[in-house]
Amino acid sequence: MDRPHRTRSLLAALTAALLAVPGITVLSSAARAADADLARNGGFESGLDGWTCTAGTAVGSPVHSGAAALQATPAGSDNAQCAQTVTVQPDAQYTLSGYVRGAYVYLGASGTGTTDVSTWTQSAPDWQRLTTTFRTGPGTTKVTLYTHGWYGTGAYYADDISLTGPGAGTAQPPAAPTGLRTGTVTSSGVALSWSAVTGATGYAVYRDGVKVQTVSGTSATVGGLAAATAYSFQVTVVNDAGESARSATVTATTSAGSGGGGTSDLPAHALVGYLHSTFANGSGYTRLADVPDSWDIIDLAFGEPTSATSGDIRFDRCPVTECPNVESDADFKAAVKAKQAAGKKVLISIGGANGQVQLTTTAARDTFVSSVSKIIDDYGLDGLDIDFEGHSLSLDADDTDFRNPKTPVIVNLISALKTLKARYGSGFVLTMAPETFFVQMGYQYYGTGQWGGQDPRCGAYLPVIHALRDDLTLLHVQDYNSGPIMGLDNQYHSMGGADFHIAMTDMLLTGFPVAGDAGNVFPPLRPDQIAIGMPASVNAGNGHVAPAEVTKALDCLTKKTNCGSYATHGTWPALRGLMTWSVNWDRFGNWEFQKNFDSYFG
Repeated sequence: MDRPHRTRSLLAALTAALLAVPGITVLSSAARAADADLARNGGFESGLDGWTCTAGTAVGSPVHSGAAALQATPAGSDNAQCAQTVTVQPDAQYTLSGYVRGAYVYLGASGTGTTDVSTWTQSAPDWQRLTTTFRTGPGTTKVTLYTHGWYGTGAYYADDISLTGPGAGTAQPPAAPTGLRTGTVTSSGVALSWSAVTGATGYAVYRDGVKVQTVSGTSATVGGLAAATAYSFQVTVVNDAGESARSATVTATTSAGSGGGGTSDLPAHALVGYLHSTFANGSGYTRLADVPDSWDIIDLAFGEPTSATSGDIRFDRCPVTECPNVESDADFKAAVKAKQAAGKKVLISIGGANGQVQLTTTAARDTFVSSVSKIIDDYGLDGLDIDFEGHSLSLDADDTDFRNPKTPVIVNLISALKTLKARYGSGFVLTMAPETFFVQMGYQYYGTGQWGGQDPRCGAYLPVIHALRDDLTLLHVQDYNSGPIMGLDNQYHSMGGADFHIAMTDMLLTGFPVAGDAGNVFPPLRPDQIAIGMPASVNAGNGHVAPAEVTKALDCLTKKTNCGSYATHGTWPALRGLMTWSVNWDRFGNWEFQKNFDSYFG
């Protein structure tokens, strides 16, 4: 808790030493007549165009001049850096300046070929000008300008950033491409083509405002799209001088899909709930036969392994000593059949908070398949829910591509689930309930990261989801017990209101670059594959929201009405529904969650 105080003390102690370093001292220089301002969009009047930011946005207030400025908020291990690379002349003198406000704001340049420079202020309650100079090396043609804050401090602001010095010759960013048009449109992809631009070294494709591909030619197919959904597309040109403005927008609506993943006999909007079947807690035990008909998928919680690495899953129903009103095995199995006769799905959920499952070997994988199959067969269940939490899934240091995983616990789980799907056929229901840390956190971080040191569990569910997306019935991420998560707006979103659920769900339905890599995009899932995970009551977990906030989230995602500050990238009336922890806790709360669902979807 006291880390920020130690950090501030350290920074204060180092201030005098830093100011003595060449290039750190505040300098000034009158620009020569032939000099130009090489910084692109230094006033942020065009949003973040030209800048790459980990946690930044353009705001209308406060500003130093014009109508916009940068606001960026450090969080966790992120110092909220915004950067852009500019083309310069070798062996030339440049002046970097800008206006900042906030605590601990840095302005600097790297890749100079000589001495990289930075300047900073510990406290700027109002706009303060920072400036520094540098000379490029004899072979330097590009430098990177940046601004950032400091870990654990509040938001900072920057405006009117400029780099003054000799221009880089005649090279200019290219003009926007023309002739963008759509070709073949399927349920999951749209083909695009456009006119060639002289001098282009590549092209970038944007879907709904998000860069999703870079290509060398004049055509691309954007895949991984949701069926029966409208999308907009733009293209830019890239050359050595930078990236052009975006082209005119074209739109396309994907065709209706054929479903898949055992979803054909689910209702259009489904209610999913976990039933405490192997334990009791403050919510009390609820018999399966007493679960109301509103619940379309009932996940029996939990099947757990005999040891973390055995793969041997057991489903030990709650003993009478712990659950005095528990039904007999015969009555339980009869209740399963009765639910199925009423059109409901009953699944075995594997894992939970206490059930760590690590399929480290092929032997564990095979045991997992056989033991899970035995549970499904013994109780006549419809399928399987994967609720791996804690340390069940993590990525080895060399496992960097979610499309081609190498880590044994990931590869073996994928193999086991594909085997089970093949064994039971197309009607087999497969659902997953990962935590946000394992999915949406992958937008910022994936595994141990490029330089190591990150939590290897970051984004670890992404390769499993991706490999099984054609077999997956439902993904219902647990939007609870979560820390702040960065959304596609590059802002952190926290539990407690509709905004968190909107941002987290939009990421799944829009897709996102993994670890910020625009060339490594996790494709969106179909809206009929997505349910939003929420706690049923304040007793069930952190992140409970009132029914009115649930309604706001559904309105925004399915109708694009009643939205808050987060702007979604689409509208998804086919969103499957809601998941909650748990049926027992909802009963404890007088069925508030269920009643709100029934009222909304009729």
